[in-house]
Amino acid sequence: MSWKLGTRTVPTGKRGPVAIGIALLAGACTVGPDYHAPELPVPAAFVEPQVGVPGANVDPAHWWSAFGDPRLDSLVERALKGNPDIAVAASRVRQARLQEIVARASGKPTVDATANASHVEFSKNAGFSSLARLFSGGSGSTGGIALPGSGITTYAVGFDASWEIDLFGGDRRGVEAAVARTDAAIWTRRDAAVTLAAEVAQAYFALRLDQDQIAIVEQEITRQRRALEIAGNVAKVGLVPQVDVTRQRGTLTSLEARLEPIRADMRMRIHALGILIGESPEMLDGELAAAGASLANLPVVPAGLPSDLLRRRPDVRAAERQLAAATADIGVAVADLYPKFSLTGAGQLLSTALGNLFSGDSLQLTASGAASFPLLDWGRRKATIRIRQEQRDEAYAQYRATVLRALRDVEDPLARLDAERRRNAALRRAAADAAATAHSVEAQYRTGFVAQDSLLNAETQVLSAREQVAGSDAQLRQDTAALFKAIGGGWSEATTGVG
Repeated sequence: MSWKLGTRTVPTGKRGPVAIGIALLAGACTVGPDYHAPELPVPAAFVEPQVGVPGANVDPAHWWSAFGDPRLDSLVERALKGNPDIAVAASRVRQARLQEIVARASGKPTVDATANASHVEFSKNAGFSSLARLFSGGSGSTGGIALPGSGITTYAVGFDASWEIDLFGGDRRGVEAAVARTDAAIWTRRDAAVTLAAEVAQAYFALRLDQDQIAIVEQEITRQRRALEIAGNVAKVGLVPQVDVTRQRGTLTSLEARLEPIRADMRMRIHALGILIGESPEMLDGELAAAGASLANLPVVPAGLPSDLLRRRPDVRAAERQLAAATADIGVAVADLYPKFSLTGAGQLLSTALGNLFSGDSLQLTASGAASFPLLDWGRRKATIRIRQEQRDEAYAQYRATVLRALRDVEDPLARLDAERRRNAALRRAAADAAATAHSVEAQYRTGFVAQDSLLNAETQVLSAREQVAGSDAQLRQDTAALFKAIGGGWSEATTGVG
């Protein structure tokens, strides 16, 4: 990148300082590189397949509502309002906006009101006091001059004004950087909302999996208790040995013990959700301990095109704005290579008596102009420019990495969803076959045609198949949430504004 510095020859001749100042302002320029958003090549379409046609009612900004679970809706909305990370991100937006105000004020004149009263008591032995006595003929004072041993009091009110002229655009580049960082903070807050919504949904889906597994095991426990009763009756009539009853009781005990780790994991999920919504871990115990209503069918994610990510993904937009800020910082550093011009002025009403302080004769005006030229700094300014250029290059690399990561974030869940859908269908067929087999084996066992081992194996297959289906259903929901997050779903202008 390069920049041009415009110059203009100003003949001074009979022109005064004001004319020269106007000419300098007219020739003012903005040094440093102008920013242009980078254009990165992205694929025309995603490689992994997108299943189905996107539903017309799926709103990426509130995608969690497409699962049809009011409890999930409530948890996400409460998290977006109460999560501490969201509050931190919102505070950073407000800080950035205040820094923008500071940057805009840098190139403007400043005016300060002043008021003071002072009293000086002169020494009797000072040379000036002796001279004053000589001219006064030994009297106390004359002509406003304080005599030895006496004092003088002055009163003053007025204002001081100063202005460092932004001739080479350093302050203007500073404003550009501040505005870009404000935009980056806003997009970072939106990215926090996107991440948080996905975390809440995935934690909730993991909780629902625990609850589904508990329900499956409890149903199996109920069935095993009936089976234990049947085994006892069959053993009494001598159709099976008593050891079958013992085995059946052991299977029941193992199932009951299996529940406890799942229940503990369920409570951990509830605690995690409590923290995500900004509450204490136990706050949601009563609300989420019982299983909720059945979830609706999986929504189809409108993944769109890879180019959409550059517009929709908050982290990509934040990285691009950081690159813009880093580019503007170069101009701020370059401006330090050039002369600085400043104007100062003061207007005061000055008098030794309050009675005539506000009269025209008390007016005192001063004005000055100054210029400073960098001569020798041992390479500090040029090194600073190189640092800012390296920071710009770093910001570009980070932006590029963010875009590449965004593409992968979409491709991965698309691949997982495609494979998991096929696996889910196969698991459901396997579960149906296992249930039919177990039903047939149980009927044969009751009549003594098969041994108990065959029945227990068939029952184990049914339980395993049902658990695998439940796990696959949860995985599909979590992958869908991950895909919504990957496309930048979970924020809107209305829900992520900050004061």
